[in-house]
Amino acid sequence: MQDANLDSTPLVFDDVLVIVGGGTVEVPLLQALSHEGARLVGADGGADAIMAAGLVPDAVIGDLDSVSDPEGWPEPTRVLHISEQITTDFEKCLYSTRAPVTVALGMTGKRFDHTLSAISAATRFARERAIILADEHDVALALSGPFRFSVTPGERVSIYPLAPIDFLFSKGLLYPLDGLHLEQGGLIGTSNEAVEREVEIVPKGDTPWLLILEKSHLGTLISALQADA
Repeated sequence: MQDANLDSTPLVFDDVLVIVGGGTVEVPLLQALSHEGARLVGADGGADAIMAAGLVPDAVIGDLDSVSDPEGWPEPTRVLHISEQITTDFEKCLYSTRAPVTVALGMTGKRFDHTLSAISAATRFARERAIILADEHDVALALSGPFRFSVTPGERVSIYPLAPIDFLFSKGLLYPLDGLHLEQGGLIGTSNEAVEREVEIVPKGDTPWLLILEKSHLGTLISALQADA
């Protein structure tokens, strides 16, 4: 077991990184991502979910207060024990790793406060990396700056402000974002709709924002982010 801290050299992955938490984990999705070459990191007890799916984590990261056996991992698995209690285990995984695209499973469901913590962590790191939170129904991509993606006209496209944010323009949406200011407690962009196959969203600056689509678009988002990396 390796003791780590904020100054430790991060683990660098060249492929898609899947961070698994202790919330609701869709096992077939986790297995499919692994079989497609994604690397797996367990956020503390999330490592048990990886093993329960018949897979082996590349690393286990956290304060290790909820993992079943902190010492009993196969030789390839790196265990990073981070004892600080300022951040969540998901945040510990984020500041301890680097990857072109990060998918987070098991960070939502079961407890609403854990879902809020995951969104907060995604907000904190959205300027540094693309983070996709996935649950049974939706995928929520936290990012900053402009983004272009493909959907079927008529599909739901939700935009949610992670902080007060101004948008320059959008293309392909039923309700354009041109010149709009969005913020929590004010105007938000949820339940919009695609009217074209190609949708483009261009905010002003690098304020983090959340794009929410149906879960079926996870692969599309990963491909779009890899192309931009």
